[in-house]
Amino acid sequence: MAIIVSKKGSQTQVVNKSDFALERNLRDYICDYPEAIPVEDKRLLVAARELQTESGPIDAFAVDKDGELYIVETKLYRNPDKRTVVAQALDYGASLWRHADFNQLLSTLDEAAEKQWRMPFRERLAEFFSIEEEGVDSLIESMRRNLSDGKLKFVVLMNRLEERLKDLIPYVNENSEFEPQPLCERRCTP
Repeated sequence: MAIIVSKKGSQTQVVNKSDFALERNLRDYICDYPEAIPVEDKRLLVAARELQTESGPIDAFAVDKDGELYIVETKLYRNPDKRTVVAQALDYGASLWRHADFNQLLSTLDEAAEKQWRMPFRERLAEFFSIEEEGVDSLIESMRRNLSDGKLKFVVLMNRLEERLKDLIPYVNENSEFEPQPLCERRCTP
């Protein structure tokens, strides 16, 4: 799998090269074994599979102990739209940031946790990260703040990296200092 994680490492990493018959097999694998995602010094809880946004479903939505939010998109090399995977992940992030109501997101994550682990999301956070109730409160507040501020992390998993992405990914990783800009339906004037 080729993986693109953060701006700290501008190079892509290849880990455990594997063949997956279907994208959902790759998605299910990383949902079941999130430790296979080599995110620098972070342990991820995949909180939801196929999390719906107005732009479509996020393959996997994850959170770490600091309340950082991860949008994980999977793509197989044979998929004809593999080159657009970066734009697809950004589109999902923008949609989640712009349209998500945090309380509704928590409700959706509760449903996913009940289905997957037969427990509420808060309880799963406490168990997975070995934290007390006040730690869960702090984690959820960080999640709320990160979503509100649009501070999302993007992870793209592929079974093989297309040549054209080998320049694009490091470029995006090195130059992605996004700053909030005013949204205008018509031309913005100072």
